[in-house]
Amino acid sequence: MTSTPLSSKARYIMIGGFLGAGKTTAVGKLAHHLTQQGLKVGLITNDQASGLVDTKMLRSQGFATEEIAGGCFCCRFNTLMEAASKLTADTKPDVFIAEPVGSCTDLVATVTYPLRRMYGNDFSISPLSVLVDPVRARRVFGLDEGGGFSSKVTYIFKKQLEEADLIVIGKSDLLSPESREELREALAKQFPEATILVASSREETGLLPWFQHLMDDQQGEREVMELDYNVYADGEAMLGWLNATITLTCEDEFDANQYLRALAADIQARLGAASAEIAHLKMTFSPDDGIGGEIASINLVRTDYVPELGMALDEPTSGGQLILNLRAEALPAILVAAASDALDHLEAAFPTVKAVIDHEEHFQPGRPTPTYRDGVEVPAAANPCCTPAARAFGLATGKPCC
Repeated sequence: MTSTPLSSKARYIMIGGFLGAGKTTAVGKLAHHLTQQGLKVGLITNDQASGLVDTKMLRSQGFATEEIAGGCFCCRFNTLMEAASKLTADTKPDVFIAEPVGSCTDLVATVTYPLRRMYGNDFSISPLSVLVDPVRARRVFGLDEGGGFSSKVTYIFKKQLEEADLIVIGKSDLLSPESREELREALAKQFPEATILVASSREETGLLPWFQHLMDDQQGEREVMELDYNVYADGEAMLGWLNATITLTCEDEFDANQYLRALAADIQARLGAASAEIAHLKMTFSPDDGIGGEIASINLVRTDYVPELGMALDEPTSGGQLILNLRAEALPAILVAAASDALDHLEAAFPTVKAVIDHEEHFQPGRPTPTYRDGVEVPAAANPCCTPAARAFGLATGKPCC
């Protein structure tokens, strides 16, 4: 299959989905595919705070990546355009792939419609894709029992799917064919306007039909989704957020892969004991003595799941930098305590390894207030920063978030 832009315009692709849906892995697969087709690709990651595992992982794969921190795309639309301009100046991408915050919705009204209206001469807009974790989705739609989120967090999960043009059942290898089909039918019934696709980044199945949609189809006109911003804001505020960078040093050498596994399992156990539902725990470790940007990474997307090592180091290391991103339905202080206590506890298992927290941000996302929504610009006075972290980020960098 050959993928080419529809015109001389750059292609804009946005891949949404709830925390832990597998967006970053899918973005990497798409970027590799397009690069192999001879296209230049620019990536834009997004989070409520700085220091993203996603950015580290994508840059380690050699992709030009800009990070928008301090708020979601909807609240930082102008910064999104600045990131696209920087990528254009540096690498002139044929295709931009944007990965929004996993707790964000209303992307059509606040991002792609304004983008098409104001920058339609520069971009062709792909259908909005929303990835869904099939195990999480089966629980949300009552097909399976298991741990889940409260109703207001689930509201965001469902609203993301409601506005999707393409709903992609990712990680399809986790389900039997019968369970996949049952979920596909449930999604098709609940969201009849969306095209339902099935794919697995791990097994690299079902990706090419999805990628063809992204490159060949245009986002169509449809009614702007109704959204209760009070419920949306309450749902986001129920999620705790923790980003931390940690320096690990060792008197000799240690197995960083085993360290990541042990740390993730310890944090998982502590949050499980606190009845906190994990939305996503992800970590990367970059060794000081590494070559060619090699990293180790680990991922956990539910409290009752198993931490998975995504990328591994071939050799022991004497130290490096650990980036930790944790999102769960719990007070931020609970996340901080779980991570801190887990680091302390690991001293017994790794007595020669010293962990020092260099930077840490923890908070609950504030009320989302988009720059634009369905063609209406929000007055500056009524457009506060999305989060406390956004305000701190703006003060630290001299780049106000609004």
